[in-house]
Amino acid sequence: MGDRFASLAYLVLLLIAVGGFLLVELRERPGKTLRMAAAWGMIFLGAIALSGLWPDIRNAIAPEARMLEGGRIEVPIGNDGHYHLTAEVNGTAIRFVIDTGASSIALGPRDAERIGIDPENLAYIGEAQTANGTVETAPVNLDSVTIGDIRDESVPAVVLRADLEQSLMGMSYLSRFARVSIEGNRLILER
Repeated sequence: MGDRFASLAYLVLLLIAVGGFLLVELRERPGKTLRMAAAWGMIFLGAIALSGLWPDIRNAIAPEARMLEGGRIEVPIGNDGHYHLTAEVNGTAIRFVIDTGASSIALGPRDAERIGIDPENLAYIGEAQTANGTVETAPVNLDSVTIGDIRDESVPAVVLRADLEQSLMGMSYLSRFARVSIEGNRLILER
């Protein structure tokens, strides 16, 4: 009851302040004040509409994977023509490009740091061929990779000594799924 009274008192004070301002302004410049009030009203209505439509807008701009029953994951194709999937790696959300041309999970230095791996203290003993040429790789073991209800532990990966915009989810991880297929504009992963 006390919270309702405080909220009501706040709204009454706000109404008095805004109403008083409008009355003073209407006396001096009625046309301009009405135009400004209408403009601000439209701005507020637009902001309310945008907040209500934001989930639809976000899904159109950057579609997200859907977790369905039975260990099925549907990943829509992104605007760039690639399939993107966010997974929790060691408890941190990492956005991946699903790359069937990559042999394993490949993390860029920034993502490696975010999950608690220091890229400067790794042994870069391997090499990988990328679109930008040969890069050095360091083998690592990820404590966990979680996508929706699916959780894998002790997952091998590599850290690339190259700046990646997004880390890659390659075949060594994708092969953990019983089925990987493309249906229309969706990549389907099933356990």
